This record gives sequence, structure tokens and C-alpha cells, in this order.
Amino acid sequence: MSLPHEMDVVAIAQPGGPGVLDLRRRPVPAPGQGQILIRVAYAGVNRPDVLQRMGAYAPPPGASDLPGLECSGHVAAIGPGVTRWAVGDAVCALLPGGGYAEYALTAADHALPVPEGLGLAEAACLPETCFAVWSNVVMRGGLRAGERFLVHGGSSGIGTTAIQIARALGARVWATAGSAEKCAACAALGATAINYREADFVQVLAAEGGADLILDMVGGDYIARDLKALADDGRLVFIAFLGGPKAEINFAPLMTRRLTITGSTLRPQSDLAKAGIAAELARHVWPMVAAGQLRPVMDREFPLADAEAAHRRMEGGDHIGKIVLKVAG
Repeated sequence: MSLPHEMDVVAIAQPGGPGVLDLRRRPVPAPGQGQILIRVAYAGVNRPDVLQRMGAYAPPPGASDLPGLECSGHVAAIGPGVTRWAVGDAVCALLPGGGYAEYALTAADHALPVPEGLGLAEAACLPETCFAVWSNVVMRGGLRAGERFLVHGGSSGIGTTAIQIARALGARVWATAGSAEKCAACAALGATAINYREADFVQVLAAEGGADLILDMVGGDYIARDLKALADDGRLVFIAFLGGPKAEINFAPLMTRRLTITGSTLRPQSDLAKAGIAAELARHVWPMVAAGQLRPVMDREFPLADAEAAHRRMEGGDHIGKIVLKVAG
């Protein structure tokens, strides 16, 4: 495959609002040891991209300074030591950054084949959410069949993915959301929806015996309420703190009720750890996609040059499911 010398990218001119996203030209990068270069078809838009744009989520050392943590496309070049992929293979991949561009680099072991039956737009929605959900809900949270699972932000990309994976595992699922439309979207995926503007999730779960596992991306004043909503021996897993990382809580119930609090974020983890998660997805989650148990919920598609509008859509909070950027046909 003949590669151009330059490519279109969306860079962050300076920390700030969506207007700081700037379409520019940059050299096409070359893959290094163990890396592949992907000709990007679609790039997922995620909350960490917004945080990076605002100056609150710096890329790890050595990663691209461009936003974009997942993409779909075709392998355009392979680096030394890569035997798993060939030029032309259709892939979707977790990225360390750089997805808002016509070409992006990633570790070869962080890519997965585009599942049969999915288009490239849908495939671009899978990596970030599936890596985050599986590693936190299953590998860290230990969700099992028959357990009661609560996910906050159920209509988000993470939420819609978590509902479907938990259902496929045989769990009973509850999801919080902030409107009738968003609750309907959660219910359509098999969750019992809780409109947090009208009902208290603590009371709802208490009536069911408490949640065995809660996936929280809110934090703040939800933290103490999460602990109350847990069943004895329950687990609380954090993946973000949109409402803030601080709270005043009573830790005594952690001992008397044997509760567990944990959490993780993907980007700082080692390449080896991410490769391990990718292997888990190939073994357990990709078969769910093939069986029709997991399908990305798509919100809206924007052209790469209109990344500013995509970020405004995400920050507006009205989206349901995933937002993507169309980079190439």
C-alpha cells in the first residue's frame, strides 16, 4: 500500500472549549517495533478526548498528542516483529492517542478484527468501551451470572455496552439515566431503567436486596449513596469522576458489610496489560457480538473536520450511545 507523506489531523491548539480543535496537516507516522499503522475509517469520540482538550487528561509519554483513543480502518503498514496482521486487514483498535487523523499508530496486540456483520462505523465504537467495561466489570469487578448489577450513565457508550455485556453474562441489570428517552434506550437493551430525576436508585436497589456490583462514572455525592445501594459483600468500581473525585463517607460499613471499592482507567496501563484485555475480548466478547448479544448503540456521525461539533454534542449530554468521526470512506 502506497502511503502519502502527510495526512489531515485534528489537533488541540490550546486547552479550552470545542473551538480549540483545529484541522491541520502532519507527517504520516511510521510504525515501530510491534506496532501497526492504521488507515483510519472512523474514530470514536469519548469523554477522555474532551478532558484532554480541556487540558485535564495528558497523553502518556511517547503517545500522540492528538485526541482519539479508538478507531476502525485497515492496516496500512506493519512494524518490525509484527506477524499477526497483514496490510489490508480490517481492524478496530484501542489507541494511546492519535485517532483524530487519517492514519494512527497502535500496538499490534491492541487491535482486533472487525467482527463479522459489523460495518466500520460500528466497529469504531467497540474498543474503548469494551476494553473499559470488560476490564472493570468482569476482570476487576468479578460480575457473575445471577448477580444484580447497577450501571450509572446507562445511555452512554460505556453504559449501553455494560448493559449488554452484563445481560449476556446472565446478570440482572439496572441503569440510571436522566430522561424518559434515555431510560427507554436502557430498557430496550434489557435493563431496568431508573430515572435519577424521579427516583432514588438507593431505594430501588434496596428493595431488590442491593446491588452485587456497581459501575460508577459519576463519583461525587454518588459515592456515599453507592455504598448504601450495595448488598453485603458488594463491589463498587469507579471508571471516572464526572461529579468529582471527593466525598465524605463512613468507612465502617466496608468492614461490617465486607464491601470492596476499586477502579481503574485504561490509558496509563502498560501495553502488556492492554494486550491481556484484548485477548480477553477476543475470547469472550467478540463471540457475544457474533451471537447478536452485543451491538454498538450509535448516536451520531460527524466528519473529521467537524470534530468541534462532535465535542459539542458530547458535552451537551443529549447523546445516546456512541459518537464517531468519519475520517475516510
